[in-house]
Amino acid sequence: MSHSVNMGLDRLVGSGLPVSVSVMFATPWYQETVDLLARHPEVSVGVHLTLNSEWRGLRWGPVAGAGTVPSLVDTLGLFLPTSEALHSRRPSLREVERELRAQLDRARRSGLKIDYVDYHMGTVSRYPEYRAIAERLAKEYGLGMSQYFGEAREDPQYVAAPAAKPDSLVAMVNRLRPGVTLLVTHVGIDDAELGALVDMNTDGGLADMSRNRQGELDALLSPRFREALQSRGVRLITYRQLIRREGLKSMRRPAAEGGE
Repeated sequence: MSHSVNMGLDRLVGSGLPVSVSVMFATPWYQETVDLLARHPEVSVGVHLTLNSEWRGLRWGPVAGAGTVPSLVDTLGLFLPTSEALHSRRPSLREVERELRAQLDRARRSGLKIDYVDYHMGTVSRYPEYRAIAERLAKEYGLGMSQYFGEAREDPQYVAAPAAKPDSLVAMVNRLRPGVTLLVTHVGIDDAELGALVDMNTDGGLADMSRNRQGELDALLSPRFREALQSRGVRLITYRQLIRREGLKSMRRPAAEGGE
């Protein structure tokens, strides 16, 4: 969504950790993200299906064009800031599908290999009528869907204070059970650009978001996290590897969906 986030991503990808990166193709800085990921073909790339724009000062609108999906946008032609605000206005499901398809098509045209989809702020997975559209499109485009492979979802470092984020990751590793766990992360560089953004999401955005995203990046790159993984015999894999191993036909709708 921003240069600061991309620079955090660049550091994370450059570390060599196996990662899956979900790209919001509706956002202003996605082309820089594409250029960055083109240099790292080992990274599994997903489309972060986006129907909201929650940052005051950094707003975005539909890939399909505001005029073609008027029920999804405000008077400025931009996405609404919360899931509830969108759903309460009963947007056209045809327009929801048109926009999600436009994002998938833009992703394909980027030249990156696209492996999966997930869901910005959980909007697309939260409401059954949107989820059904995403499931149909994922099948049509031959993509995996996050949390459809039986993954247990973890993100304890998100709410931990920046200095405590390494501790939260180590504690998470120490309680892992056999199976596949999805670790959801949000990284960035703590700078003036990221620090100027204000979260309008009613689901409870973090204060000091810029410091928290830098803290997540630092925790993921910390020797303590790597040592905990090694000592517990935890192997990091990407969604591309998971999909190859399990196959798209193994996907099952989870009992409860989430997203960021």
